[in-house]
Amino acid sequence: MKLDVKACALACGLIWGLGLFFLTWWVIAFDGPTGEATIIGRVYRGYAITPIGSVIGMAWGFFDGLIGGAVFAWLYNRLLHRLGP
Repeated sequence: MKLDVKACALACGLIWGLGLFFLTWWVIAFDGPTGEATIIGRVYRGYAITPIGSVIGMAWGFFDGLIGGAVFAWLYNRLLHRLGP
């Protein structure tokens, strides 16, 4: 069964972008906003544990998940075609 590349890419982008957004707000709710550098902030330029940083992280996460999901689905379909019956 083949994966729809566009649907998989969109789903991965939404999950990763919204997941990072809500995770940032979860940290803000319990620890407060910080301007400290994080591991994710080193990869996603402009991301920090702040309200504006959560929106920046959501945008970076969406596009990162979009590309990652598309590559995963494309590779899955290629391998399924070669290794499948």
